[in-house]
Amino acid sequence: MKKLLCTLAFVSILLPAFAQSITDKPKGSFNHLAIYVMDLKKSASFYGDIIGLDTIPEPFHDGKHIWYDLGPRMSLHVIEGATKREVYPRNHHLCFSVPSVDVFVEVLKKNNFTWENMKGEKMKFTIRPDGIKQLWFNDPDGYWIEINDAKE
Repeated sequence: MKKLLCTLAFVSILLPAFAQSITDKPKGSFNHLAIYVMDLKKSASFYGDIIGLDTIPEPFHDGKHIWYDLGPRMSLHVIEGATKREVYPRNHHLCFSVPSVDVFVEVLKKNNFTWENMKGEKMKFTIRPDGIKQLWFNDPDGYWIEINDAKE
């Protein structure tokens, strides 16, 4: 009888926790975004020097990967090996916020990049209804990059 009571007590403690664990929806958290590029050095220069991202240690050490810090527990994983530049729709883009779009444009000009607004008009900006200024341009592999001045 004592053994039965111990077993029942044990089950009554664990069963609710077990039932809860199998009914909870798994909650994922963002870890990294990977992009496939043709020239790792060119992409490293772009994401480091133009966008201003900092590198983080990469585990492969094979000369075909570089990782950039995107914030707490988030990274951009750049992988070399693509054989051609792809054409992507603008809605498939990475977005980075900067303190001033106007200051960022000077970096683009100095490095001979063109940009456009949401309508595709060259060297123009879009102002969203909430007042955020934005522009779009392509990285060396054709990925669209949005730059905006959104505040936290």
